Amino acid sequence: QVELVESGGGLVQPGGSLRLSCVASDRTYAMAWYRQAPGKERELVAAMSDRKDTNYADAMKGRATISRDVAKNTVYLVINNLKEDDTAVYYCAADQRFLTPEKFASNYEYWGQGTRVTVSP
Repeated sequence: QVELVESGGGLVQPGGSLRLSCVASDRTYAMAWYRQAPGKERELVAAMSDRKDTNYADAMKGRATISRDVAKNTVYLVINNLKEDDTAVYYCAADQRFLTPEKFASNYEYWGQGTRVTVSP
């Protein structure tokens, strides 16, 4: 069982940036960030393999950057030029089976508790 702990959420003004972190209790292969806004389904933001291959949601390309410190079992997400539509609970996901940056939530075995991000003036 792998535990994931996210941090870095909070209240951010539109146009600002945020950096989320997620630490895994054990080595994982694919790691990803998903988000779920009120009344909406959970959606992929970005995913990364332990070889640093990436997979971004089309809507986040150019604004989001995912990175990893494999030695520290940590994945990061930076989002720039935040919009009110980015308000959501952001979840870290990880898996120990897939070597590719999976985009389907069903492929991730482990999930964090989520960290809330609110973008508001």
